Order: sequence, then structure tokens, then C-alpha cells
Amino acid sequence: MGRKRDYQKEYDHESLRDERKYGFYWYNGLWQILRPILIGLTALLIVFGVLSTLYGVVDEKYLSPVDANDQTEIAFSVESGNSLSRVSKNLESQGLIKNSSVFKYYCDFAGMGQKIQAGDYMIKRSMSIFEIANLLTTGDGKPITADVTIIPGSTIEAIAAALKEKGILQDTTEFLSLCKTGEGVSDYYFIQDELKTDNVSERKYLLEGYLAPNTYEIYTNATPLELVKKLLDQTDYVFNSEWQTRAAELGMTMDQTLTLASLVEKEAKKADFAKVSAVFHNRLKEGMKLQSDPTIHYITGERRMSLRNSDLAVKSPYNTYDITGLPLGPICNPSPEAINAALYPDESYVAEKYLYFCSKDPATGELYFSKTLEEHNQAAAIYAPLWKAYDQERGL
Repeated sequence: MGRKRDYQKEYDHESLRDERKYGFYWYNGLWQILRPILIGLTALLIVFGVLSTLYGVVDEKYLSPVDANDQTEIAFSVESGNSLSRVSKNLESQGLIKNSSVFKYYCDFAGMGQKIQAGDYMIKRSMSIFEIANLLTTGDGKPITADVTIIPGSTIEAIAAALKEKGILQDTTEFLSLCKTGEGVSDYYFIQDELKTDNVSERKYLLEGYLAPNTYEIYTNATPLELVKKLLDQTDYVFNSEWQTRAAELGMTMDQTLTLASLVEKEAKKADFAKVSAVFHNRLKEGMKLQSDPTIHYITGERRMSLRNSDLAVKSPYNTYDITGLPLGPICNPSPEAINAALYPDESYVAEKYLYFCSKDPATGELYFSKTLEEHNQAAAIYAPLWKAYDQERGL
């Protein structure tokens, strides 16, 4: 018999070589690569599943609409000055959100905390907190406040018209009546003083001059009395102790100061306030009539640069062409600058005894100042044609 071959040994070497190249070892290497990837994907799926479950719980409990099927509109108001915490609690108390703390944290995180706007809104329980937050920060609600600017030199009637235009007053009758009588505001010290003055009942409006010009944030549902008090509060604040002391030094009351300031406001641009004040102070010292055209305008209701004889002759305690001294009361509501000028006239113009001024050009408001009547008449003759042309352009 021939030599017996070692098949087992031969097979092992060849098998090992083939297995390493094509068999078990090749699959084992691939598995070593795929295994961590599959484990990672599985972990991600588990995490995603957990997070999805958690989000579903959070969404269901805190974020989703209170009632997705309820389309009823519910009135909700954000008042001026309400904090985010207050708004959140109000939303929850009205059943519009599920949790006030979550709503607050979301708005803070999203940078919406300072953007919620005052107003009246219609909100549905089918809205999510994201939709509600967006609505409140875009200010789509009807405002419950309005900014109203009282222009320096405005009369009470002009103020009433402005408040009506803003929709704060539906009718000006009650507001004007309060301003005429002062009913309900006699507890202000300066109104008490005013009520003691002579012929106070003859004033066109008792509160003329006391409604301080400024920009106000006013509730659209404010009553006429609340509006009046808000403006008087500003006057109380503006007419400070320094001005009170200065007025006393000049021998003037607050009412006289505001009256003089109202003439200054109507006669000049801000740059000439102190000079005009000096002229009026000088004329008062001399016992001269002030002869201020705006006092005529206040009586007649029309602003003419060239006054007619009938205008000058009108009998009224406001007509400074007819009476000596200050008119019965303010003819407008003056600015702080005009009040300050009334108390601190231009010292050089006082010292040099300027007694006259006239308009150079109605379009610019520039004034010409004179010391003597002769010089004043010469200036008036030069500029009178411009005054007449101005009146004609305005149909007067």
C-alpha cells in the first residue's frame, strides 16, 4: 500500500486560508464595524422614543390648546404696566392656557417677555401657548391706552378736540363744562387760590392755563374728570417750589404767572420768549396797556395779523387794548419754557426799557423790538403789508 496522505492537516491549512479570506473571519470583521453603529442607532432610537414620549406628555399637559375643538372667542385684556407674570396668571385664570409658569418661561426664553403689548384681545381655547404669545406680542388687540400730545399754546377747546380725535372723548360737552366750572377739582391748592380772584366767574374757562402741555399715556375709557385731573397733576408737578418762590419775589401769584406766560407763548417763538416777557414786565411797571393781539384772538376765535377797529373795541376782561394790566386769566395753556420766561424776563431788555415789539414776518415768527413809540410805528409801517397779505392768504 502507498503512503497515507495527511488530509486533515492539508485541509486545515487550506481551510484556514480560505476562511480568513472568504469565510468566518471576513464576516467577523464586518460585524466589528457594524456593531457599534447599530448600537448607536438603537440608542438614538431609544432616546428619540423617550424624548418623543416626554414631549408628548409635556405638550399634552402644558403646551397644547386647552380645548382644540373650542373656537369660542374670549375677551382678554392686557392693561398698561401689567407684568409678564400677571398676564400669565390672568390667562390661566380665564382658562386660556394650562399652566401660567410654563407660558412665562416660554416667553422669557423666546425673548417675548418685554414685547407683550397692552390691549384688548380675542383669544380661543383652541390656540396653543405659542399662538397666544405671538398674538399678545404683535399687538393685534385694540389698545386700551393712547398717547396724546397737548401742544404748548393749545386752548382748552383745542385740547378737547384733540381728545375727541383720538377717540378718548366721544363728546366734548362734559370735559368743557368741567374746565369752565372746575367742578370736582377744587381740592388743588392753585384752583382754590384762583377761585378767590376777582371776577373769576367771568372767565371763559376756569382751568385755562392749568392743563399742562405734555405727551400723556391716557386710558381710552378715562372719564372727563380723570382726564382733567391727569393734566392738573402735571401742572402741580411742573410749577415747582423754585417757581413759586420766584413768583413771590416778583409779587406775582401763580395765576398771574400763568396768565403772563400764556401771552408770551402766543406772541413769540421760544427764542424770543424772555424778550417778550421783558417788554410786558416793562409795560406793567409803567402802567401801560399790554396791547397783546392774542388776547383779541382768544375773544374772537380767529387769528388776524391786522386787527380791525371792531376787534380792538370789543368789551371783554381779556381785551388788553381796552383794560390796563393782565387779562382776566390765561388765554392758552403755556409751556414750561414760557412760564420760566414770564418769571425770568431778559434782564438787558428790562434794563434798556424795551416797550414795544411787532411781527416782522408772520411766516417765520421773527419779531422787531423797539424802545420808543416812534420807532415802533416806523417798524409797523414797514411790516404791515406782510400782515395783510398773510390774512388774505388765509381768507380773513
